[in-house]
Amino acid sequence: MRCAMLLLAALVVLGGCDDMGNQPRQKAYSPAVGPAKVPSGTVEYQDKPVQAPPVTPALLQRGQERFRIYCTPSHSELGDGRGMIVQRGFPPPPSYHIDRLRQIPVQHFYDVITNGHGAMYSFANRVQPADRWAIAAYIRALQRSQNATVADLPPDRRGAPQ
Repeated sequence: MRCAMLLLAALVVLGGCDDMGNQPRQKAYSPAVGPAKVPSGTVEYQDKPVQAPPVTPALLQRGQERFRIYCTPSHSELGDGRGMIVQRGFPPPPSYHIDRLRQIPVQHFYDVITNGHGAMYSFANRVQPADRWAIAAYIRALQRSQNATVADLPPDRRGAPQ
C-alpha cells in the first residue's frame, strides 16, 4: 500500500512537469514587460518598423558600408552570390542581378534582412531598421550599376568621357 501511495504521489508530481519547450519568452532587446526598470545609462533597443527613407548619397554610402560588413561574405561586393563563404562550400544565394530580383519591390530586401530567407538567418537583432533600408537602397543601386545603359544616364552625361 505504501509503495502504491508513493507511486501515485510521484505520478501526480511528474504529471505537472512540462518539457519547458512551451514557455513564454521575450524577444531579445525588446522592452521589458511589466514593472521592470531599465538601468540608467543604458540604451533600449526597439525594433520598430521604419518607413523607407528617401534615397540620398548619404543613405547609399551608409548602405554600402553595412552591405560590406553583413552581406559580402555571402553575396560578394558585386552582389552576384559568389562571396567568400560560398567559395568555401556554403550554398550560394541568388545573384541580385537576375530578372526576378531586379523587378521585385525594394521592400523584399528589407524583409529578407529582417526575417531571413532560405539558408540566410535573420539579421533583425544585428542590423537596425534604418540600416536595413540603407542596405536595401544600396542593393537597388548595385543592381542598377551592373545593368545600366546609356539611356539611364542624364542627357548631359551621355557623351561625357569616362
